[in-house]
Amino acid sequence: MTVLDTPLLALDELTVQRGEIPLCEGVALQLSAGSICHLIGANGTGKTTLLMQLAGLLPVLSGEVAYQGQSSLPVQPLYVSHQLGIHPNLTVAQNLTFLLNLYGITPSATDIDDALTWVGLQGFETISSSHLSAGQTRRITLARLYLLTPDVTPIWLLDEPFTALDVDMVARMEERLCEFTQAGGSILMTSHQAVGVANQVLDLSDYMV
Repeated sequence: MTVLDTPLLALDELTVQRGEIPLCEGVALQLSAGSICHLIGANGTGKTTLLMQLAGLLPVLSGEVAYQGQSSLPVQPLYVSHQLGIHPNLTVAQNLTFLLNLYGITPSATDIDDALTWVGLQGFETISSSHLSAGQTRRITLARLYLLTPDVTPIWLLDEPFTALDVDMVARMEERLCEFTQAGGSILMTSHQAVGVANQVLDLSDYMV
């Protein structure tokens, strides 16, 4: 297999466990450049747990995970979760800047303006995040998707990214997901909504213990 053929993310006989309790066993997946995989399964199958394992936030106790053919993380995946990571005492612009700094990006004022405009938060730059609604706060975390590219982080792990978004924003999100993968990235995401742009499906219900 050449470097170009090597999947960005490969799972082999992976166990998804909560603490010491296995939820799923034998999970297998290959994500190559251009892949958008919809992670589905009944409640309690461990969808969020799996994403956290792949993001390096929970241990993998059984099975193998390869990132670009390596067992360690050559480039940290982007993980967007329910736990927003937004500090209420920082402004909208400060929170977005912090989230981008985690990936080595120092955004310009124009970058911040463009990203916030994309998520419908134009003019909110200097507003304290504590004054935002839950939906607006979530859009800060999504705004970084506008600026992140596969050369910065080629794998996106997205946990319910469409939650609390209107139809127009979901459409913009799907367009951005396609742009990212067409540029060479790959995405593994959960969603209770249909994901029209997905070209793969991983059903954890097939692997339940």
